Amino acid sequence: MGMVALLSCCAGCRNKAETTPEKQKPPREPARDTMAEEVVGEPRPSEGLGEHHVLSYGLLTENQPPKGFAELFNGKDLTGWKGLVGNPKTRAGMSPQDLAEAQVKADENMHAHWKVVDGVLVFDGKGHSLCTVKDYGDFELLVDWKIEAGGDSGLYLRGSPQVQIWDPAQRPEGSGGLYNNKKGPSKPLKCADNPVGQWNTFRIIMTGERVTVYLNDVLVVDNVVLENHWERDKPIYPVGQIELQYHNSPLYFSNIFIREIPPTLKKH
Repeated sequence: MGMVALLSCCAGCRNKAETTPEKQKPPREPARDTMAEEVVGEPRPSEGLGEHHVLSYGLLTENQPPKGFAELFNGKDLTGWKGLVGNPKTRAGMSPQDLAEAQVKADENMHAHWKVVDGVLVFDGKGHSLCTVKDYGDFELLVDWKIEAGGDSGLYLRGSPQVQIWDPAQRPEGSGGLYNNKKGPSKPLKCADNPVGQWNTFRIIMTGERVTVYLNDVLVVDNVVLENHWERDKPIYPVGQIELQYHNSPLYFSNIFIREIPPTLKKH
């Protein structure tokens, strides 16, 4: 698959949807050495993956993580991923045997509907969510994603919904908001989606209960508490899996990288 330059973020959502998604995906540019020293809670896109990287840095090969990040998707197969079983609350109530048996069935469903095509993670729209095998606490997550007209998806953080993805032609507020929040902000600050059929990039930073989201280098969620959808009377879980949400529409993901944030870098 050929490499293409990153498209500029739209100043406002363009409503003209492309019916056939392009096959190419944008390359990932390297992060500066200072990214690992970033003060958590004050993410700055210019340090790592912000506006300067488009102009200043050379290109890496596809699916190569920036400095300090590890790949969640290897560009070849579903290693490190599993099918979805219930939710954090229901899984906690299952016996180890019941959970293991349910996981076997969920993995069968995963392999039927999630495939790797030309280095891209592709969902056919007919199965269930894809989940990381590993649980994560505080982290910085990079994800390239693409949808078709009318598409709908999201990223569950620590097993909880969600950083929203959808067609801005139908939802002009755009993607990136914490859709399931009831008390705090649930919509993005602005629409920063590229047109349907083109690739978009999330940069998501989660520390404690709070989430910051950049979409195509535009700040769309600014240090907002992610509420616990499954148990509204409790704070968000301290650790959990990352999920790529199914929603009955084809989905495309690539360049999925994560940097775990150690306790020494957290604000006190």
